[in-house]
Amino acid sequence: MESNSRRGFMGKAFGAVAAVGAVGSLVAMKSSWDPLPSVKAAGFTTLDMSTYEENELITEKWRGKPIFVLKKTAAMVASQTDAQKERDVVVDGMHFMLAIGLCTHLGCIPAYKGEKDGFLCACHGGQFDWAGAVTKVPPPRGFDIPPFKIDGNKLVLGEAGPEYTKMKETGITL
Repeated sequence: MESNSRRGFMGKAFGAVAAVGAVGSLVAMKSSWDPLPSVKAAGFTTLDMSTYEENELITEKWRGKPIFVLKKTAAMVASQTDAQKERDVVVDGMHFMLAIGLCTHLGCIPAYKGEKDGFLCACHGGQFDWAGAVTKVPPPRGFDIPPFKIDGNKLVLGEAGPEYTKMKETGITL
């Protein structure tokens, strides 16, 4: 009789130890899946928009993706259509084309050909104007705009401010 109760006690003790070990393992695995603080901080990139030159495409990097930043000239701003104006990011009175620099067809990186010719994707001949809208298919939509927040003359990539939220709600970007 004693040995049966001892076996029952040992079985329960082993089960309790195994359960504690399993919970400990799950906690350790979950913490290894969470991004490191340095990775979380890398989700935001701050750009000083006062340093950009007109009609000069600068490619920044955010979350491993190319980000096109194009400061528009006064002539570009004056000649914009309503659709182009909706895609503008205005920081401290300056107009910018801000976009994830990947063709929305297959993810190639289009080349900037200047104010008249816009962007050309060499993979399948897709074209975008200097506002980021499609002018020649196969791209299904204009350049995607990354989440941004305007903070004075700075732009914070990775944080959705009211200007970005409005663009998203009106279907300008995904």
